[in-house]
Amino acid sequence: MPYWRLSTFYFVYFATLGVILPYWSPYLSSLGFSLSEIGNLMAIIMATKVVAPNIWAWLADHHVQHTMRLVRLAALLAVVAYLGVFFGISFWWLALVMAAFTFFWNAVLPQVEVITLNHLGDDDHRYGRVRLWGSIGLILASLAVGHALDSNPEKLVLPIILFTLAAIFVSTLFIPDAQRTRHDEQSGIVGYILRSPELLSFLGVCFLLQASHAPYYTFYTLYLSDFGYSKTVIGILWALGVVFEVILFLALHRFLKPTRFRVLFIWSCIITAVRWLIIGLFPESLPLLVLAQVLHAVSFGLFHGVSVAMIHRYFTGRHQHRGMALYGSISFGAGGAVGALVSGYLMGWFGPAVTFATASVAVLLAAVLGWWQVKG
Repeated sequence: MPYWRLSTFYFVYFATLGVILPYWSPYLSSLGFSLSEIGNLMAIIMATKVVAPNIWAWLADHHVQHTMRLVRLAALLAVVAYLGVFFGISFWWLALVMAAFTFFWNAVLPQVEVITLNHLGDDDHRYGRVRLWGSIGLILASLAVGHALDSNPEKLVLPIILFTLAAIFVSTLFIPDAQRTRHDEQSGIVGYILRSPELLSFLGVCFLLQASHAPYYTFYTLYLSDFGYSKTVIGILWALGVVFEVILFLALHRFLKPTRFRVLFIWSCIITAVRWLIIGLFPESLPLLVLAQVLHAVSFGLFHGVSVAMIHRYFTGRHQHRGMALYGSISFGAGGAVGALVSGYLMGWFGPAVTFATASVAVLLAAVLGWWQVKG
């Protein structure tokens, strides 16, 4: 398995995320956009995850021997499309540019996830050891950029993101295609999903959990800035959450067993609900904010690890790429987009306490759905 080549890709891909998630909203705020406008623009990043991965997955499923060529093309086009941010700052121009570059950027990760799992073969429990390098990239990026923004304007994020997008493209040049694991072919993917209430419920849980993350991903930096926290401290809090995510990924292979999927799935949702209540109700308590970031290991790391393993078992044969794309589309895409839109208006109308409490309720509903329908 090309461990270091795959790990390098995850490192630079999530380093990009480590700049966009904490600091793109402050950049938009510096341009004078309202909370609802910021929510709408951030929703675009998530919304393209609904469409792009499925289109590119369809292409990958019809060009099995050349999947990495498609990945490289998408990565290159993301760089080209992103250049538009340097030529305008109006709402509609940025909406167009963000839709264009994220359409290509969001197409890359699901395909590399499938390639990674196929390289791992029967050792798919070792996925966490590769994925942890993405967490490390996110940590270093959020720390470095947060520190830099305390003494530089928010527009510094523009060239940094361009650099990391270019690094993603370069990293894909060194990843080889992988032989697919042999499985019996499944029937049409839509019919397969509709015939499986458990799979539909699983995707519903993923949707609700990621929707609940939207206030955090979209407004956490702005929210804490209003309480007087510096960008350096906020960057440390972002990084701290991912540090514990890394620790979890290192140990994930020890307890990620099919017989435990259901209980891990449900408890991830319950602990996530507690995390949102802590952030929404106790923003002035740094120790509690630290505790909330420790829980990121569960609210994202554990949930994602279990979900990827379950997707790899739900979807086999020619549906592998589209199965992973569907997971990203419904959870990070549709869930994130709806969550960002709703949280933008809730933040403006009712404030952060109500917004994070609503997120907590949403993920508790996900726990109930998972308990009711998802089997072990």
